[in-house]
Amino acid sequence: MPHMMMAHEDDPKQKLLTELGDLSGIELFHNQVLLATYIRPQKTKSGLYLTDKHTDEDRFQSKVGLLVRQGPLAFQEDGSWFSGLSFKEGDWLVFRPSDGWSITVNGVLCRIFDDIHIRGRVPHPDAVW
Repeated sequence: MPHMMMAHEDDPKQKLLTELGDLSGIELFHNQVLLATYIRPQKTKSGLYLTDKHTDEDRFQSKVGLLVRQGPLAFQEDGSWFSGLSFKEGDWLVFRPSDGWSITVNGVLCRIFDDIHIRGRVPHPDAVW
């Protein structure tokens, strides 16, 4: 089944960044990364509406998030794990939900991960589920 494109009233990246507000006081240590959890809107581009149950499930099972903070050693591992890759705040990253620690930052659901638990990068959060 192809991925489901959602109808976004606002750019999902900008929406999360606006909701998060000022993060300058948040410091992560070592190789930790903070991702804002992507929660799908209820309407798909094709006009279908997801139930509240589907969007509520995103709070627990969303597999994509926006990189919003990273520790000084994040993605700097010696060897080949991140060799040749560069990550920046604002990237959409893919993860296994159970690998992260769920927290709320400024009212926004986020997860903290060790960098090695990040599995990939996508151009848009609707690319995976």
